Amino acid sequence: MPRGDGTGPPRGGGQRGGRMRGTRAGAGPGGDCLCPSCGARAPHQAGTPCYNVSCPKCGTKMVRG
Repeated sequence: MPRGDGTGPPRGGGQRGGRMRGTRAGAGPGGDCLCPSCGARAPHQAGTPCYNVSCPKCGTKMVRG
């Protein structure tokens, strides 16, 4: 921003997004883990990535959903 008057280019945002947006890695503590094979859902446990959790129904590794 030239001279701090707020007329400079927009900051951040755009199409790239930023940290902690969407359902990709690092999406925060809430939400569910989803099985890509059978569609089962399990609550996401903070500190444990969904790809380290096995589906309780079929045993497939889960994804964030």
